[in-house]
Amino acid sequence: MKRLIRFLKGYEKESFLAPLFKMLEATFELIVPLVVANIMDIGIKNQDNAYIWHQCVIMVLLGVIGLVCALTAQYFSAKAAMGFSTALRKEMFAHISKLSYRELDQLGTPTLVTRITNDVNQAQTGVNMVLRLFLRSPFIVVGAVIMSFTIDWKIGLIFLIAVPLISVVIYAIMRTTVPIYKKAQSSLDRISLITRENHVGARVVRAFGRQQEEYKEFSQVNDDYTKVQVTAGKISALLNPATTVIMNFAIIGILWYGSKEVSIGTLTQGEVVALVNYMNQILIALIALANLIVAVTKAMASGVRLNEVLDTQPSLTDEGSSTQQEKAKADRVAFEDVSFTYAGSKEPALSHISFTAKPGETIGIIGGTGCGKSTLVNLIPRFYDASEGSVVIDGNNAKEYPFSQLRKKVGMVPQQAVLFKGTIRDNMKWGKEDATEEEIQRALSIAQASDFVNSKPEGLNTMVSQGGANLSGGQRQRLTIARALVGDPEILIMDDSASALDFATDAALRHAIHQQTKGMTVFIVSQRATSIKQADKILVLDDGELVGVGTHKELMESCEVYREICLSQLSEQEVNR
Repeated sequence: MKRLIRFLKGYEKESFLAPLFKMLEATFELIVPLVVANIMDIGIKNQDNAYIWHQCVIMVLLGVIGLVCALTAQYFSAKAAMGFSTALRKEMFAHISKLSYRELDQLGTPTLVTRITNDVNQAQTGVNMVLRLFLRSPFIVVGAVIMSFTIDWKIGLIFLIAVPLISVVIYAIMRTTVPIYKKAQSSLDRISLITRENHVGARVVRAFGRQQEEYKEFSQVNDDYTKVQVTAGKISALLNPATTVIMNFAIIGILWYGSKEVSIGTLTQGEVVALVNYMNQILIALIALANLIVAVTKAMASGVRLNEVLDTQPSLTDEGSSTQQEKAKADRVAFEDVSFTYAGSKEPALSHISFTAKPGETIGIIGGTGCGKSTLVNLIPRFYDASEGSVVIDGNNAKEYPFSQLRKKVGMVPQQAVLFKGTIRDNMKWGKEDATEEEIQRALSIAQASDFVNSKPEGLNTMVSQGGANLSGGQRQRLTIARALVGDPEILIMDDSASALDFATDAALRHAIHQQTKGMTVFIVSQRATSIKQADKILVLDDGELVGVGTHKELMESCEVYREICLSQLSEQEVNR
């Protein structure tokens, strides 16, 4: 948590004033028992109504001033805590955005969502309570003990015995519950994971009739989380009765010894009442301190989890210091003995891949499921870096490009068609912020999306719901292709992004891209032989290895894997057409 204090920068004044006003409130609170003692020992004893009213006014003023101080402290602590959480959340979001696919795969989406929401909130609560109670509670305890000694040093010894005993009880309970609260935070990650999986995969869950099974699994995890929290709650519930018992024994001791002192005239009745009030103040302060410890413990557990994310450095860095110039007559893309292994995996996903792609060429990539097709194309825009070898674009190593320049060169259409909430126009401008109407319409036309977009009453201003749920799978795919084309990239990567299209639309799409994007190098990843059959060059992958490179005709003669794929999908006549 110490490392997160830097996020309070800019709120130093509030961080100083909040505890200061809380200590002022505590000071006025410590004076109140003395005023009560004066009312009893002077006003009531002498039946001096004027003095009683005078002291009552003083007590009310002390209460009002204390309330104002408390509200002021609350304002400053809340302002500092909100500023802290805002800065921390921004830093977390910015940092997560810099992480590569490798780190995102390792951390996982559910835990990142939990950390940027729940854990930041826990840290915020911890900061708020520390600013309000960290100095106030100890100040009350120490102040009350000192005040008891000023009244009677012998009774002050009772305070010295009671305070450590209450502190030991609080410490024992906190020591027991802290690990339980940490376990609860981990359980919350599991709940987030199941919730997200069921939300994203709702259609699959219902298609297989798995609602009851998923409900049972969620209920089990949720019940486990509840049990953890209830266990912590039961232990924490011992706090009040245990400390109250000790306090009551201490009060009995004060009354028993105080009565003797009053009878011999060493103490007054008002002073005994003041001592009892001080004991109550100590108990309240220590319980508040216990609540502070709970909040700080949760905040520290969350702080550890937050620091884990902030300490995770992206394996891909924007190493390119300046814009790179294209080298004359260079290949658009060249893989030079490239191998790649995912983090935590023992087997490489790609092994010794070498090929070239020239400007204007269409490169088809085909192979069995899990053979590394998507992995290969993800190396081009540097979503991952090659473990061995190098990826060269326009004569320069991909690592030498600034991300902004490299990603502008590459138009990526991922396997999963992802659209964002907003209008179709808004989604199209992801490819180019200042795209004109003409550029958007051209991209839609090439992507075979013009007909269905223009048929909608609001056209480009049609709203897209979250994830594009109000569109069909084919419509989403065509829009993601158009989005990539709007920026007029030099390299277009279509990672199995036409799988939801019918054969006629798929053929029209490929023909339009070939005719209207002269000079653009196109990578088509597909399971369909027909989609890559007419490509200038076809890469055949098998278990991460490049087992064939060439045209359709060449591969039918030289590559057994390619021939098996084609014959499993097409008739002899279609293969030779």
